[in-house]
Amino acid sequence: MSKATAIAPSNIAFTKYWGRKDEMLRLPENGSISMSLSDLLTTTTVEFSPDYKQDEVTVDGGGLEEDEAQRVIKHLDRVRNLAGIDTRAKVVSENNFPSGTGLSSSASGFAALTLAASKAAGLDLSEKDLSILARQGSGSACRSVPGGFVEWLDGDTSETSYAVQIFPPNHWDIIDIVAVVSENKKEVSTSVGQQSAQSSPFMEVRLSRMREKNERIKNLIADKNFEEFGQLIEAEALELHSIMLTQRPALIYWTPGTLQIMKLASHWRTKGIPVYFTINTGQDIHLICGAENATQVQAKLKELDFVKDIIVNTPGEGARLSPNHLF
Repeated sequence: MSKATAIAPSNIAFTKYWGRKDEMLRLPENGSISMSLSDLLTTTTVEFSPDYKQDEVTVDGGGLEEDEAQRVIKHLDRVRNLAGIDTRAKVVSENNFPSGTGLSSSASGFAALTLAASKAAGLDLSEKDLSILARQGSGSACRSVPGGFVEWLDGDTSETSYAVQIFPPNHWDIIDIVAVVSENKKEVSTSVGQQSAQSSPFMEVRLSRMREKNERIKNLIADKNFEEFGQLIEAEALELHSIMLTQRPALIYWTPGTLQIMKLASHWRTKGIPVYFTINTGQDIHLICGAENATQVQAKLKELDFVKDIIVNTPGEGARLSPNHLF
């Protein structure tokens, strides 16, 4: 059998996915809009071979915890079913950024795994089919298959819930600067946290407004209206976390560093730097600004002793094959 390697980006959601209407298929309660990131990347090599007696999975040089390993193997089973094979596989995956801290390593990880495994199994799937398959491994992975600015369509079935590019990477010259405030893995995974979303008294209100919000954000991206776009993504991030804070059990992902940067973003705006924050399901924070202000924002972050790392992203390419195998 053959070997294939794929590189896939993490993505930052401008409007968020939280809560699922189908747990098995990972169908989200609402559609969402995101941007694929140029410099948060997972590289994964998959080889199917009769020489392997069982599936072997290595991520960042080590093994996975049992439940995480099972999730990967279950995804390999989906690929095997599609390809009509039962051969075991070796998977080696590397992230160029901290995993499990809210930077969507499962999105890039499952997008890379989906493309590499399907190719290695002899499948030649369309972008749509890759996105549908990736979603079943990790919901937001479907958004890491296309590049640039991406919409995850709000479908009620597996066939209608996938991501499409709405604007290419070069459509808008905005920058996503990630401030890593802690490299510790979060205690409650996104997958587990989502299962309690409906217990928030505000979830119903949120869902009633999401369709309109997604249309609005698409128009703001189309028009490159940075100020209103920034205000909307910041409010949306806070709304997402207000659901987490009010669900039972409550989820508090922020650290003191997260909060400090959230407050600093509005302070920097008063000083004439147009920058807005957004946060995924974790503690690390994304600062969005125009390319012309990126150096200034980085300089501000470098003054903060609690910032462990700064990763600068432009709108990036989607999942793609690579000739450089990891083994």
